[in-house]
Amino acid sequence: MDIILSNSSGKPIYEQIADQVKEQIMTGALEAGDALPSMRLLAKELRISVITTKRAYEELERDGFLENVPGKGCFVAPQNRELLREAQLRKVEEKLTQAVEEARKGAFTLEELQEMLDLLYKGDEL
Repeated sequence: MDIILSNSSGKPIYEQIADQVKEQIMTGALEAGDALPSMRLLAKELRISVITTKRAYEELERDGFLENVPGKGCFVAPQNRELLREAQLRKVEEKLTQAVEEARKGAFTLEELQEMLDLLYKGDEL
């Protein structure tokens, strides 16, 4: 499991961990039943507090991404891919709504906004 933390990010570390684990589950890099490192091991590997990893794992469990099996560890919970996709779609829609509102405030045309979106989306491919 690859997790990269950024001290310059505005997000708390536990949230960075949770977001990256969610992304790996949604992309299929982590599958249902896969074991995650123990909280202590992950904390040691990332050089952070066990309390931070505990909070990330608790958030993931609360959101239905992990199952905690007492005495055995944390495992990726079975996921409904369609529900995950729908949840992700709602997040994207929310962010795009904010972007459209900002574009309107700046008097940008729809064409300019579409051009920006194309550049941003394809920028990862370059």
